[in-house]
Amino acid sequence: MPVFNGGRSFFKGAPAACLILFLAACAGGQPSVPESAASPTAASTTAASVPVPSASEGAPPSSAASATKPTLGKEAQMETDRQLIRAAKANDPVQVRKLIAAGGDVNAKDDIQDSAFLYAGAEGFNEVLKLTIEAGADVKATNRYGGTALIPASEHGHVETIKILIAAGVPVDHVNKLGWTAMQEAILLNNGGPRQQEAVRLLLEAGASPDIRDPQGRTALQNAERLGFAEIAALIRNR
Repeated sequence: MPVFNGGRSFFKGAPAACLILFLAACAGGQPSVPESAASPTAASTTAASVPVPSASEGAPPSSAASATKPTLGKEAQMETDRQLIRAAKANDPVQVRKLIAAGGDVNAKDDIQDSAFLYAGAEGFNEVLKLTIEAGADVKATNRYGGTALIPASEHGHVETIKILIAAGVPVDHVNKLGWTAMQEAILLNNGGPRQQEAVRLLLEAGASPDIRDPQGRTALQNAERLGFAEIAALIRNR
């Protein structure tokens, strides 16, 4: 026990820590120490126990995914769109990529109703076409003939282009202003050769109907038979 002398403790002048220990001993317990002092790693342990959400659980998207196109004024937008269509018609994927990044609209159309997407699809410019699809092209867009990109692609027998457009979701049974579907145009406006045969096969596999009649009332099968395209006629019969 401590010895007092004239009301003064022998701890006079002793460090405060000693006094705390002494008082705690008298109370029959241990000195209370703040949790953060008792465990230097407590805060870090608590933080570590908090789960970090994954991307699927709402984590902030990456800068690349969240990047947005620049906002352009009206005149600047029109000029960028014009340049984009010109680059697409020149089959220049490097320039197309740059112009899309600069804010070019892949759905903007020129005076003859061509967009970068529609023209690339019609002409089989596949690298440009993929860039426009990645940039949000309207796959249901129509050209001056009221046709989707799939119709002229089928007419020309651009087999790889047809695959890209079907995979992108272009309607396979759309009828243009001439009254033709992609399948009818593949038969009526080409020579029935191997590429046209493959075009018709791809369209059939994608669910295109050979029973939609042209303005003369003929089905795709009837047109194939009339034009002497035996291989295409067989494909349709055996679908």
